[in-house]
Amino acid sequence: MPTSMPDIANHTKAQTEGRLDWVGMGDIEMPIMIASQDQSQRMVSAYIDAYVNLKDPHAKGIHMSRLYLLLDELSTENTLNYQSLVSLLDGFVSSHQDLSDSAKVNINFDYHLRRKSLISGKQGWKAYPITLSGSLVEGKLSIELSIDVRYSSTCPCSAALARQLIQKAFTEQFDQDSIDFDKVHQWLGTTEGIVATPHSQRSIATVKVKLNAACNEFPIVSLVDTIEQALQTPVQAAVKRADEQEFARLNGQNLMFCEDAARRLKHALNQNNLFDDFWLKVNHLESLHAHNAVSMATKGIENGYSSN
Repeated sequence: MPTSMPDIANHTKAQTEGRLDWVGMGDIEMPIMIASQDQSQRMVSAYIDAYVNLKDPHAKGIHMSRLYLLLDELSTENTLNYQSLVSLLDGFVSSHQDLSDSAKVNINFDYHLRRKSLISGKQGWKAYPITLSGSLVEGKLSIELSIDVRYSSTCPCSAALARQLIQKAFTEQFDQDSIDFDKVHQWLGTTEGIVATPHSQRSIATVKVKLNAACNEFPIVSLVDTIEQALQTPVQAAVKRADEQEFARLNGQNLMFCEDAARRLKHALNQNNLFDDFWLKVNHLESLHAHNAVSMATKGIENGYSSN
């Protein structure tokens, strides 16, 4: 007769007793089919963190294979949407009866979208880092969508200082009593005419929203559009010279401190009824300083997200 295999987690006690907040696995690599509003379902390469609590202070450990097999079932037989994420959390808890009453999962992946250039109409792929998070803590459910959107920010102070230097150069170059339009026009097209330019930098807006069951398919495109339209200067994919020129114009017409960017996003997100709550952080990766400029905000509802 075959010898039964020992089950240490089931049949031995903890060396040191105590409850644990979360136990599980991190960075599980797995393909997942994603359901996003206004997009065909698609497979993404995901990294997943899966946990349950260990409420029994005497138990040796949890059954990690049960968490993995539930994820594998989602990967091979189902599509990830709001309801299947809720079912996954329920499965984590029910597979650990007497051991756990809470579960959480984080699913990280890049979501690629075709984005059109500003003028020429050329299209290219842009990757948006996404985290889908779910938690079921003693029966209380929370489903969240977090996204990073990259954009360009041009410093208003630097722009004002550059304009002052251009004015000074103009005063030194031309006699106000004998202005020649053609000469001024030609001079403005030289490096001597535009003697200084403001500094700008690649910047990142991270937005996290709390979803409800009305959003069974994840509103990824809607959230991307809301963020990019509010900021006006998202980084581009395919560009021709006309697109680059328009990008320069948009930067000049949308000068932003990090405070300006955060307020734009907060206003735009407040107009969107899809989200029960939101948290945002803008990070301007300074080209002038060795540090970054950061601003954070929340919707500001009672018992909602904190900006801490």
